[in-house]
Amino acid sequence: SKTKLECRDLLESTCDLQTSASSCSVSCRPLPKSVRDALNLVHPEVTNKFFGCGLPFPAKLEGCRVLDLGSGSGRDSYAFSKLVGESGHVTGIDMTEELVTTSRQYIEYHQKTFGYKQPNVTFVLGYMEKLSEAGIQSDSIDVVLSNCVICLCADKRAVLQQAYNVLKEGGELYFSDMYASKVIPDHMKTDPRLWGEGMGGSLFWQDLIPLAHSVGFSTPYLVSSSRIVVYNNELKAKAGDINYASSTYRMFKLPKSPVMSKATVTYKGTVADFPDQLDFDSSNCFKKGVAVEVNGEMAATLQSSRFSPDFDIQISDKPDKSSSESTPQVAYGLPSPWLKCFYFEKLASSY
Repeated sequence: SKTKLECRDLLESTCDLQTSASSCSVSCRPLPKSVRDALNLVHPEVTNKFFGCGLPFPAKLEGCRVLDLGSGSGRDSYAFSKLVGESGHVTGIDMTEELVTTSRQYIEYHQKTFGYKQPNVTFVLGYMEKLSEAGIQSDSIDVVLSNCVICLCADKRAVLQQAYNVLKEGGELYFSDMYASKVIPDHMKTDPRLWGEGMGGSLFWQDLIPLAHSVGFSTPYLVSSSRIVVYNNELKAKAGDINYASSTYRMFKLPKSPVMSKATVTYKGTVADFPDQLDFDSSNCFKKGVAVEVNGEMAATLQSSRFSPDFDIQISDKPDKSSSESTPQVAYGLPSPWLKCFYFEKLASSY
């Protein structure tokens, strides 16, 4: 859209951003060495032109087919191409022809840097609301990733629906984005500067559950969150009493009509970089060899996803009625990003 293109013109590098969104990519926990190494191998020119508000790097990407929504200059896509290995594949999609052209220039560089015989990354021009038109096939992707671009799209339901459609059963959408403490009023959505900063298009965080459910996804799991500081006084005045957070969520494409039964699960310690403990999200931590009872939806998620081989799963005979009968806020307890911010900030200070 015209508004999106105007935003690209306003921002030439991350230094042009008027909020702390880009600095929110500093993780509260130390990144796994494999992710740090992958990011360090990305060409500096690619990194300098990259925009993002998080570090959407889930565990266990080896061999996966990954789709990067709004790939921009290609920083995350190239890091993913290292993490999926030579047997995996990464597709980056962006609507801006200049950025797609720029990112393609470094394919050979990263192929040689990673020591691959053939490139395992492709960049395509297209819209994340219209993945099928860009040639992305249904049920073909293991993991869809995104870094602070859904807030730049007006039709967020279309984005989630398209992501759901291209994922295989058991596949995952893992994404960082900006969220607002209130519903964004229409006059803010038409302001090019607010939109370019992600402030005009941020989703009200409580709307994420019904939006995810409406297209078929599991309940979103909050992985991490940090408060966004607005530096520019003019933008701060326009935002009024609306606060912003950068949050990373994960959600899964579960089998149709899964049996929701509670289960006892035990992590085997087999996920690379996580031999002792797997932090699935901000509320679910699995220690090696320690049996944990989980609700029906988490049991279905672990059983159908790529993490299934990494857990011993004992399904209960009794259905988990709480997963289907309670109201979403009670049943799933989606944490407020701002409440979690205090936890993450305290955790970060301990490292």
